[in-house]
Amino acid sequence: MHAAVGSVVPARLSVERKFFLAMSTLVLFVVLVGFSRGFYLKSLFPDWEAARGTLFYVHGAIFTAWFVLLVVQAALITSGRVRLHMRLGIFGAALAAGMVVVGTAAALVAANRPSGFVGVPVPPLQFLAVPLFDMALFAVFIAIAIAYRRTPATHKRMMLIASVSLLTAAFARWPGVHGSGVLVYFGLTDLCFLPIFLWDRASLGRFHPVTVRATATIVASQILRLAISGTPFWLGFAKWATSFAPPP
Repeated sequence: MHAAVGSVVPARLSVERKFFLAMSTLVLFVVLVGFSRGFYLKSLFPDWEAARGTLFYVHGAIFTAWFVLLVVQAALITSGRVRLHMRLGIFGAALAAGMVVVGTAAALVAANRPSGFVGVPVPPLQFLAVPLFDMALFAVFIAIAIAYRRTPATHKRMMLIASVSLLTAAFARWPGVHGSGVLVYFGLTDLCFLPIFLWDRASLGRFHPVTVRATATIVASQILRLAISGTPFWLGFAKWATSFAPPP
C-alpha cells in the first residue's frame, strides 16, 4: 500500500510540472506570434506599423527575456533542477522589476505621442488605462509569487497568471485579430486562464483559491478599465501622468 501511494504522488507531480511547462510555452508562443511583424521579424514586414526608439527596443528585449525565462524556469522544475531554478529566480525578480519600470515608461511615452499607441484606434489617454493596470497587477502578482516562493502551488500559479495577464498586447497584434477592439483582446487573454481552471479541477477536484482570486481580479480590472477610461477623472489623471513621460 505504501509503495502504491508513493508512486502516485510523484506521477501526478510530474504531470503537473509538464502542464505548467506547456502553459508557459503557450504564453511564449502567443508573444512571438503577436510581436513577430512589429519586432522579431520586422525586416520581413517593412509596412507593418511598429513603435520605434530606444525605449521601445529595450521594452521588447526585457519583456521577451521574461517570457523566455518563464519557459526555462518551468523546464528546470520539470527536469528536477530546483536549485538552479531558485538561483535564476533572483534574476527573474530583478527582471520583473525592470519590466514594471520600463513598461510603465513606454506606456506613458506612447500615450503622450500624437499618434498614440501603435495600431490602437482609441484615444491614447483613454487607452492608457490598459497598460497601466497591466503593470500594476503584474507587480502585485509577482510580489505575491515571490512571497510564496516556498509554497509551490501558489508560486507557480501566480507566476503563470501574472504572465498571462500581459498577453493582451500580443493578442492585439495577432493576424486576424488586430483591429478587433479591446473587448476581443481581453477575451482572448481570459481564455488562456481556462486551462488552469481545468487543470485545477482535474488534479485537485476543485479550483485552487489562487486561480480563482487572481483571475477574478484581472477580469474585474478589465471591466473597471472599460468603465473609467473615458471619464473626466481618468483622462485628467492620464494627462497628469503623461507629463512625467520621458522623451521618446
